[in-house]
Amino acid sequence: MADTHKSDTAAPGVMDRRRFLTWVVASPTLMIAARLGLDLPPAAAAEAPVTEAATPLSLLLALQSDGRVVTTLPRTEMGQGITTAVAMLVAEELDLALSAVDVRSADADPRWLIQLTGLSTTMRYLSGPLRAAAADARARLITAAAHRWRVLALTLTTANGEVRAPDGRRVGYGELAGEAARVLLPEVLPLPKSPSQYTLVGQPTGRIDARDIVTGKARYALDLDVPGAMPTVVARPPTLRGQVQSFDAFAARAMPGVVGVVPLPSGVAVVAETFAQAFAARDALRITWAPGPASTLSDNDIRARLVGAIGPRPLSPLLTMRTLEARFDFPYLAHAPMETQSCVARVQGSHAEVWSGAQDPKYAQREVARALGWELTPQNVTVHTVRAGGGFGRRFFPEAPVEAALVSRAIGRPVKLMWSRNDDMRHGHYRPASHHRILAHLGLGGSILGWNHRAAIPTVEFPHGFGDVVTALVGEVLPDVTSAVFFGLTQHVPYRFGLVTQQLSEVPIPIPTASFRSVFTSQVGVANEVFVDQLAREIQVDPVALRRSRLTSSRLRAVLDKVVSEGRWGRALPAGVAQGVAVLEEWDSAIAHLVEVDVTGAAPRVLRVVIAADVGLPINPKGIEAQLQGAAVDAMSTTLSAGLHIDAGAVREGSFADYRWLRMKHVPAEIQVHLVRSDDRVGGVGELGYPSAAAALANAIARASGVMPTRFPILDEGV
Repeated sequence: MADTHKSDTAAPGVMDRRRFLTWVVASPTLMIAARLGLDLPPAAAAEAPVTEAATPLSLLLALQSDGRVVTTLPRTEMGQGITTAVAMLVAEELDLALSAVDVRSADADPRWLIQLTGLSTTMRYLSGPLRAAAADARARLITAAAHRWRVLALTLTTANGEVRAPDGRRVGYGELAGEAARVLLPEVLPLPKSPSQYTLVGQPTGRIDARDIVTGKARYALDLDVPGAMPTVVARPPTLRGQVQSFDAFAARAMPGVVGVVPLPSGVAVVAETFAQAFAARDALRITWAPGPASTLSDNDIRARLVGAIGPRPLSPLLTMRTLEARFDFPYLAHAPMETQSCVARVQGSHAEVWSGAQDPKYAQREVARALGWELTPQNVTVHTVRAGGGFGRRFFPEAPVEAALVSRAIGRPVKLMWSRNDDMRHGHYRPASHHRILAHLGLGGSILGWNHRAAIPTVEFPHGFGDVVTALVGEVLPDVTSAVFFGLTQHVPYRFGLVTQQLSEVPIPIPTASFRSVFTSQVGVANEVFVDQLAREIQVDPVALRRSRLTSSRLRAVLDKVVSEGRWGRALPAGVAQGVAVLEEWDSAIAHLVEVDVTGAAPRVLRVVIAADVGLPINPKGIEAQLQGAAVDAMSTTLSAGLHIDAGAVREGSFADYRWLRMKHVPAEIQVHLVRSDDRVGGVGELGYPSAAAALANAIARASGVMPTRFPILDEGV
């Protein structure tokens, strides 16, 4: 259930509406563009028809003659529900039925400033320009109707896809599209609505693509019917980043249906008429492999390197009476999206076409161009962004598009390349392992004089940057610098704990890494919140009371109070049953979790999860609820049972059979989500729900068992 407390107060730092440029171009439909943060002249109509492809747009709305609106989305739908949220914003501003809005993903295009889907930026960055563009379209439609009827534009209103006059006349948007495209300046102010006027935004709404998903109509990369595309799989080395020394494909080439065998930097590809034939031929290859750069490393070696990077204790602040210390270990994690890496590619002459659910299609475009030797002409690569079945940071890396493009060029035909689940688990980019030391310096009377957290983490790879070419270049040339800067910008302790310091020690370990939900906070923030509970035990204070007295954010206090109230914190519970809490403020949002757990059985069992989040303006509360519930299950999985093990440079886990993600039977029947709204900013959601859920579960286990978890996953059978 969702509780919303509305406010019309503008959030500090929200961009002024006047800083959204909107303009219109004449065409068979009314096309409205919006650009973020530019102080440019007012909108003007083009004299001649201009197509979308020829217009440098950052956002685009197209009103068609049948009254439907097509919205271009420069982000990737990966199951997070942004398609529905975008459609809701447009329908709201245009007073249009939600069913009349179509949302289409944009191809990779350098004219779009950022196409990166991640870091909880999609709705934070797009909601303002979208509202501005839709408001501008509405103002032009009203002006067009006023000209037609020879009345004052200020007397007209809009509803249900129509412009209406006080005398009862009405005209549909589609009929007005051509006239609205010729309006030079709207005669009413093109201002977005106040949130207090919303009738659709803020209401729990089912996904507009739900029926397509459950009926199989929704199309993912491998569902696409590209004529002549041949099924393709790749034989991969037994160790991470191993290399082919030699191979014998004689037997494989002779097998039924085999079209070709292509050596790649990552392995050996087999192309066949069916995937079954391709897999069978792949298994018939005889390959001699050179070991990868991590082949001398296993879990114990990696942990020893991480522990060794922590360094000596810093000096304690003056007047310190004692210092509380804890160490935490986190494993490598696979992102494990439900859809494995896949891609369709067609390379013909000097042009390549790729269909992929990339989280950064522009980076995929550059990497495919580089692999084909077209670094100077990346525009010769067209990347079509398609729906993806989960991402979580894994789809920033376009190995599948690169492989597919190379194979297509080699055989002269389109290919449909699929990674198996084993490929996806054992040859991915991973959330790095880490080791943490946290010190709390205590003074007289339980006062807290200082807090020091040093985290030893292998460098997180950001070769894609943050969606633009400049940061991508820095991320590729200076990966350790990019990783350290991101750590410094995102990690903070939201408590008054005296002198607070957090440092990152980057450890060079040759295992591929990537950002994971919440990036560094998935480890640093979790360790912090678990240690806050330990600190509360040490000074004999209730952990909720300690947090409330030391929090620096009123938003965090509000969400904490909400979960405490709804979860009935402090009530009597049976032996072996306890509750834990944790909070997080990140991505312009604040969240708190209360988790109730039973440790009396063979393994901890989560009984209930209560979540309170302040994401500002909740565009679609139902979508937010789904995201936070999913993140909670992810956090439960990685806290209790799911983690990777490295054996001599090879990933041990190869599927969900041994990568122990929770099953439905492990998920509590009750996961409440409450929305606490402090202002009208649009905060991030996708990254938000993981860290405090993991910490609250660990804290509940500590309170129930009397032992603070310090090594994750807690039920690690591989230790």
